[in-house]
Amino acid sequence: MSGSDARALARSLLDLCRSRKLTIATAESCTGGLVAGALTDIPGSSDVIDRGFVTYSNEAKRAMLGVNALTLSTFGAVSKETATAMAVGALERAGVDLAVSITGIAGPGGATPGKPVGLVHLAVAARDGRILHREHRFGAIGRSAVRLRSVVEALRMLMELARGPQVSTKPRREAVGRLHPRVARSPRRHAVKRRRPPRG
Repeated sequence: MSGSDARALARSLLDLCRSRKLTIATAESCTGGLVAGALTDIPGSSDVIDRGFVTYSNEAKRAMLGVNALTLSTFGAVSKETATAMAVGALERAGVDLAVSITGIAGPGGATPGKPVGLVHLAVAARDGRILHREHRFGAIGRSAVRLRSVVEALRMLMELARGPQVSTKPRREAVGRLHPRVARSPRRHAVKRRRPPRG
């Protein structure tokens, strides 16, 4: 993975979101704002990117994203549960269509039993209720490499959800509303046609 990969992905993601009228927020810990940086480096990104949260400390995750203190103490900052809570928190706080979160151990230090250097949890949440989580174990490939690969994976996950349905409930309700009148009208038309011949 390289910086050009991230730039190409960022450009494709922005084009897709622009065509679908989707907005994005980011919530980053170990990447320190690199996802937001990759996206806002593309001219015209302001019609898609709303804001970015850099929540490096646990306190920042609680204060800015509403991550529950019990979640952090039980599962740790680098966990599926925290990543998911971060993504959902960013989605709710920003009021956007899509939000991505990253929390991990870029190294060279910070490893704990069961959580080695290179472990990264990513989550993406959509306004229609879809949530996607992935765990990556990049290994001790170097701090910069872990961060760059995390950015690329985050952009890929955003792309995956951006391709899906924009809103799951509203279109269905509209479709139901449009179908019912047709069902109600067709029997009446047939009934009228059947009554006319006997009168002649």
